Amino acid sequence: MFATERGQGVETVVTSQHLKHVLAALLLVSLAAGLRLWPLQALESELTWLTFYPAVIAVAFYAGFYAGLLATVLACLAVTFVWSLFVAQPFIENHLDLVDMAIFAVICSFISYLVDAVQRNRKALKQAESESMATTEREKFIRSIADCVPNMIGYWDRELRCRYANHAYHEWFGMSPEEVIGMRFQDLTGEHLFALNEPHIRGVLAGEPQRFERTLNKASENLGYIIGHYIPDFDADGTVKGFSIQASEVTVLKETEAKLELAACVFENTLDGVLITDADGVILSVNPAFIEITGFAAGEAIGHTPRILYSDLHDELFYASMWKEVKTRGRWNGEIWNRRKDGNLYLVRMTISMVRVVDGEPVRYVSVFSDITELWRKDEHIKHLAFHDALTGLPNRNLLMDRVNQKLIHSNREQCSLALMFLDLDGFKLVNDQFGHKGGDDLLQLVAARLLALVRKSDTVARVGGDEFIFVLDNPKGKDEIMSVANRVVSSINEPMDILGEVIQIGTSVGIAMFPDDAHTYVDLMKNADTAMYAAKEAGRNHINFFSSEKDYKEA
Repeated sequence: MFATERGQGVETVVTSQHLKHVLAALLLVSLAAGLRLWPLQALESELTWLTFYPAVIAVAFYAGFYAGLLATVLACLAVTFVWSLFVAQPFIENHLDLVDMAIFAVICSFISYLVDAVQRNRKALKQAESESMATTEREKFIRSIADCVPNMIGYWDRELRCRYANHAYHEWFGMSPEEVIGMRFQDLTGEHLFALNEPHIRGVLAGEPQRFERTLNKASENLGYIIGHYIPDFDADGTVKGFSIQASEVTVLKETEAKLELAACVFENTLDGVLITDADGVILSVNPAFIEITGFAAGEAIGHTPRILYSDLHDELFYASMWKEVKTRGRWNGEIWNRRKDGNLYLVRMTISMVRVVDGEPVRYVSVFSDITELWRKDEHIKHLAFHDALTGLPNRNLLMDRVNQKLIHSNREQCSLALMFLDLDGFKLVNDQFGHKGGDDLLQLVAARLLALVRKSDTVARVGGDEFIFVLDNPKGKDEIMSVANRVVSSINEPMDILGEVIQIGTSVGIAMFPDDAHTYVDLMKNADTAMYAAKEAGRNHINFFSSEKDYKEA
C-alpha cells in the first residue's frame, strides 16, 4: 500500500511539472505572437520568425529539450492557423514560406537540443563536483576516524611497501604515518619480528585472512600485547594486490586475564571454602574446598541459597545481626555452626564480603570459610584439661574454686547457702600398694562414678588431689539434709568394688563446712572442711564431722 501511494505521489509530481512546462511554452509563444501582431506588425514577414526564436530558447532553458520542441510546434501552429484571424495577409503564401517554417523548426529543434545538452552537462558537472567533494570529505572523515583509533591500521601492497598507516604506528614504532608510508615491512619491524610475521604474510598474500597474537616492545620500551589481523585485498581478476593490517592492543586485557587466571588458581586450590552468591543470595559458584568441607557437590549447591548449610543452632537474631553488619560495614567476620550434607555439624571461621558496583549497590556476596571443628575440639579439650581431672573427668580444684566463688558472688544478690563436704578415702593406700597404680586409678574412677550418681544438677563433685574429693551441696535445707546426703555418700563408697578381678571394700572420712555459718570465702570453706575431715579421720573409718569454730567437732 505504501509503495502504491508513493508511486501515485511521484506520478502527480511529474504531471504537475509537465503542466508547468506546457504553460510556460504556451505563455512565451503567445507573448512572442502578440509582440509580432501588435508593436511589430509593420515589419516584413521575413522577420516574423525572429520573434519566436527567443521564446523557444527561453522555454528550452527553462524546461529542457521537449519543452523547446513544444514551443516550436506552438509557434508553427500560431502562424499557420491563428495568424489569419488577426492579419488580413496570410502568413503562408507560397512554398518558400513553408521552407522558412521548416528551417525555423529545424533550427529551433537544434537550439533546444544544444540548450538541453548544455544544461545536462552543467548538471552532470555539478553533480560530479559534488560527488567528488563528498568522496573527498568521506575519505577525510574515514581517515580522521582511522587516525583516532588506538589500534594500528595500515595497508601494504604485494611488494610489502606501506601505502597507508594511521597515527597509532607512532606509539608503537616512534614514527609518524608520513615516515611509515613507503617503507618496506621488514624495515619497519626489523628482522626478528618480520621472521615471526612472515608465515602470516605468505598466508594473506595467498588470499587467506590471518589472525595471531604477538608481544611487542613499544617505542616507549613498554611491553605490549596485540591481536593482529591481516585481511587480503583482491583485484578484479581475483589476485591479491595487497592486504590491510589491524593490530588491536590488548595489554590491559592480557593483564586482566593474568589476574583472573591467578584468582581462578587461588579459587581452585585454596584450602578455604569459597562460596559466591548474587545479590539475592543465590549461589553462583563454589570451589573444590567448599565441596570437600560441606559434602555438597557444585551442582547440588549452585542455584540454591546458603540455607542448605544451616545448622539450626543459631536463632534468627544471630543471622539478622550478621547481615546487618554485612550491609552496613560491607563485611562480617565470625564463627558459625553449619551442617554438612551427611547431617554432621561443623564449626567454621567465616568472612562474608559484599561486592558493590559503582553506585554502591551490591552485586555479589563472597563467603570464605575454614573448618575449625578439630581446632575447636582441641581447644575444648585443653579447656577441659585445665578445669577437669584427667583421670576421673571430674572438675578439678580450679573449676571448683570458680563455681564456688560464682555462688558466693550470687549470694550478694540473692540469699543462698552451701555445704562443702571434704572426702578422704579410707584404705586407698593399701589398694594402691596391693594392685599398683592401675588398681588405684580404677578405684578412683569407680568412686567418681558413684559420687556423680548422687549429685543434682546444681551440685558439684570435684577431685582436688590424690584420694581427696569435694562434694558441694547447693542450698541445702538444713543440717539434716546435709547429713542425709553425707550418709548416702559414705554408704555408696562402702559398697564392694571389683578391682582387677578382686572384690574390695573401702571407706571414707567426711568433713563438712557450711556457708555462711562457718566461712564467707572459698579459701576459708576449704580450710574448715579440711580441718573437719581430719578430725573425722582421727575418729575412725566412715566418720562424718561438721566444722566447729570452738574446735569441738561433732561426730555423726
